[in-house]
Amino acid sequence: MTEPNTLSIVPYSDIHKDAFKALNEAWITKYFKMEKMDYASLDHPKEYILDKGGYIAVAVLDSQAVGVCALIPSQKEGYDFELAKMGVSEHVQGMGIGKLLGQHIIEKATEMGAKKLYLESNRVLGPALSLYQKLGFKEMVGATSPYERSDIQMELDLRSSDESSLS
Repeated sequence: MTEPNTLSIVPYSDIHKDAFKALNEAWITKYFKMEKMDYASLDHPKEYILDKGGYIAVAVLDSQAVGVCALIPSQKEGYDFELAKMGVSEHVQGMGIGKLLGQHIIEKATEMGAKKLYLESNRVLGPALSLYQKLGFKEMVGATSPYERSDIQMELDLRSSDESSLS
């Protein structure tokens, strides 16, 4: 039996498929609308992310998936992975789960040999942008995105990242 309030970050498996979709759909539909690319990755995470060399982390609290984050092999030249599809259940936001997921994903990207990560977001997502900055991401100027909702892109150079920003 697990202790109450036990949090662990685990690799995605098929048992997390519904949670991966639901956690992402929740934040996307709260602020924006689902786009074609969202459905592709959320309906088929194995084919769209994992089979292409990506990785998905799942935050599990008391046996329930409460957070997710993915590393998707990058289509953008000069970057190894995109940090994407990060979502944390509203009822546990503010507990540091997003930060733990972000740290885990960055560590995993480093283990996978990545040198540079990027992400796409929107300025309306203030807490998310603050988290990305704390994790060491910097705004990219002049970058474009296939997502309608994306109005900011950020990058993290893992070769020069300050390890103290991860503590």
